[in-house]
Amino acid sequence: MCGRYELHSHPQVIALLAGLGAPPELLPRYNIAPTQNGLLVRTDAHGGREAVFAHWGLIPFWAKEKDLGARLINARAESLAEKPAFRQAFKKRRCLVPADGFYEWQGPPGNKQPWHIGMADDGPFAMAGLWECWHDPAGAMLESYT
Repeated sequence: MCGRYELHSHPQVIALLAGLGAPPELLPRYNIAPTQNGLLVRTDAHGGREAVFAHWGLIPFWAKEKDLGARLINARAESLAEKPAFRQAFKKRRCLVPADGFYEWQGPPGNKQPWHIGMADDGPFAMAGLWECWHDPAGAMLESYT
């Protein structure tokens, strides 16, 4: 993935793209950042697809603190199966992250500029992702993704 992305397509378009039965409740967002909630699409308990909002920054189920997720916003394909933070999610909890574009920064340190990257037709697309379910020390559940 990237450091920032956007999702502003109409919910009906996202539902068609992701194969959802019903469109997600969604407001346009142009600067989704790590540690914010974003939309993901995953397989539900019945084998269908569901859209859920989750915390961007994967928090492994074994993590002691939520803060670890802020450093796990990108997963490299070549190391997913080996890295402890991604291994279980890679095996069992894959998802799609719908987007209309993402941003990459280029330039010399201190003067980097964001570049918007998207489809030539400006349509939505989906990025491969992983999701995880984490419980804080008090037992509250938080779902996260990368």
